[in-house]
Amino acid sequence: MDFETLEKLCFRKMTLEVEPVIDDTTLRDGVQMPGLAVTPEEAAEIAGLLDEVGVERIELHHYQPSDKKAAKLIQNMGLKARIAGWCRAVKEDVDDAIQCDFKEVGISHPVSHVHFNAKWPEKSEEELLSRIIDVVEYAAKDHGLRVFVHGEDSTRAQWEFEKKFINAVAEAGAECYRVCDTVGVGLSDPSAPLPIGIPAKVRAIKRETKIRNIEIHAHDDFGNAVENSMAAIRAASGIWDKIYVSTTFLGIGERAGNAETEKIIMNLYLHYNVKKYEGKTQKLKALADLIGKATGYVVPPNKAIVGDYAFAHESGIHTHGVLNNPLTYEPYPPELVGNIRRLTIGKHSGKAIIKHKIEELTGIAPTEEQIRTVINRVKEIYENGRKASLKENEFLDILKETGIASKSA
Repeated sequence: MDFETLEKLCFRKMTLEVEPVIDDTTLRDGVQMPGLAVTPEEAAEIAGLLDEVGVERIELHHYQPSDKKAAKLIQNMGLKARIAGWCRAVKEDVDDAIQCDFKEVGISHPVSHVHFNAKWPEKSEEELLSRIIDVVEYAAKDHGLRVFVHGEDSTRAQWEFEKKFINAVAEAGAECYRVCDTVGVGLSDPSAPLPIGIPAKVRAIKRETKIRNIEIHAHDDFGNAVENSMAAIRAASGIWDKIYVSTTFLGIGERAGNAETEKIIMNLYLHYNVKKYEGKTQKLKALADLIGKATGYVVPPNKAIVGDYAFAHESGIHTHGVLNNPLTYEPYPPELVGNIRRLTIGKHSGKAIIKHKIEELTGIAPTEEQIRTVINRVKEIYENGRKASLKENEFLDILKETGIASKSA
């Protein structure tokens, strides 16, 4: 079955009345994950591939010398994606971003009293509002920067204060407000109330504030980051012109990480007919491999879309189905995301995959007796404690032992 037919059968049933914009923060929030780091040259290579897969805004750190070098390399690449710096709500951070030649910044400030009481117990709400207004005006009005304001811990904020906060930063010159589900407690349920309900938050910000654009930044502490991001997009449809979606590739980041860039792209492309990703998804696997190599992060083999085993089949039922029609156990061709199909021999392998592998490796059509002999030998190996799938050279050795393949093969 060709992919065009597959699309008509399985995908592109939904539409959106909002433009989603991927704002990738792999090179900021992502590399804050404990134990990860990238060189400036690796960061530039990652940024180049992020641009190629359809990311339209890339958020960067810019405080360490290596970060500054990376920012300069990336800015000199002439990418289509906008490049943004990340700042705390202090003028010194904005000054640093200006010195690094950023034309836009994200300014992060808490909006929940959980953070206020822990960080500034002596300050009033008005003092905190004055603090963020001063910095936003400094960046936007005094220096002409495009400004996003990140409402840290939005999903635990008191709405009356957050509403006042959003209107204040909008008047100060911010163009976008980022809803930060900082500890992943947000709910995608359309009936969930403020502050925890993501759809309710998206609707309320449009209805009760003056901010021009909105963004969702979801953490994965409950495993809901992708769903909460998609819920924000769905809620924005028909009421916002665009919604920024803050993600990291592979979901890397603080604690349990963030919504995965690759998952959001594939959901938007295949389920919601967002055509701007067409022809770009084939590099998703290459980007995952690059990030793994550059950072030392081990990509889980069963990671959706980009894991080495995302299209791997071993059990008899699955391999038999895939050999007859890949659509039985694959939602789309692995080539669409730059991945490959892997048919492996293991404890649960059946006759179909054994026969297929014999023919693939030797070019010989085996007899029923030969197939049974190989199946019995494979079973014996796993009964003796083997766990991992057999490598091709190991399976070929079995074929040599049983006389199916020549010793010189």
